[in-house]
Amino acid sequence: MNITFRQMKLFLALADLGSVSAAAKALHVTQPTASMQLKEVSQSVGLPLYEVVGKKVYLTDVGKELASTARSIAQSWGAFEQHVDAVQGLSRGQLRVAVVSTAKYFMPKLIGRFCKKHPAIDVSLEILNRDGVVGRMRDNMDDLYIMSLPPLDMDLVDVALMPNPIVLITAQTDPLTRQSGLALQDLGRSRFILRERGSGTRMATDEHFRKKRFRADVRMELGSNEAVKEAVAGGLGVGVVSRHALHGLQREHGVKVLDVQGFPLPSAWHIVHPAQKKLPPLATAFKSYLLQEVQGRKGPDR
Repeated sequence: MNITFRQMKLFLALADLGSVSAAAKALHVTQPTASMQLKEVSQSVGLPLYEVVGKKVYLTDVGKELASTARSIAQSWGAFEQHVDAVQGLSRGQLRVAVVSTAKYFMPKLIGRFCKKHPAIDVSLEILNRDGVVGRMRDNMDDLYIMSLPPLDMDLVDVALMPNPIVLITAQTDPLTRQSGLALQDLGRSRFILRERGSGTRMATDEHFRKKRFRADVRMELGSNEAVKEAVAGGLGVGVVSRHALHGLQREHGVKVLDVQGFPLPSAWHIVHPAQKKLPPLATAFKSYLLQEVQGRKGPDR
């Protein structure tokens, strides 16, 4: 097979972005040029690599394998470039980080401070739910991953970053806010607004409820902390969120933290990456920065 490195990068962009036009734009070539180059890649492999259905690209099994190979090659080359830069005393290159959605309340500020120290670097930050982050980690798409409850079925390098307390909230007008030391069973008649199944917050909540033999009357399952807070503020029920979603406060935007026995639930943010992955110098520097910045300050600035 005769595939150039640039053609491989183009195919990887196609796999990641899902369209020929987007891949062409990412690599700064015209769409006809991109189409011709991708056709040459397929001809070189000798098997179909993708098909287009309704203007959307779907990779074949061989195409998925090529994308995985191309990603490994691109990451290895990027690590080599960073190694050369490190030897020269420079700090440039691209840092790829994927974080769960609740981490968006503090990670951008931390990344911003890191970028001020290293202005020549580029950062790719993906913000997804837990399942999305785990999926990217299984596909080795990023350098580092920030989440709570890392998957147990993967061999990971796992370092606890900082606490991630999980709290119960209700509308500020709810009479429950005037009570202290509530037992979980006191909420037996309340309707609950929970995150979607598979999120770290939901997994920790379900496990706690199971241990306490508490059956929550779930009114809604929502895909973001903002949606949970809005529903709770509207009087639709009791919500469960990370305290980071409230920016560390006891009350915010019409909701207030309830004083319930067993809460906040103990949880933590983790920095993880596959154990077999050799971190490039920039990712290693960012990991050290996070640990020093967060643990040295006992948490991120708010």
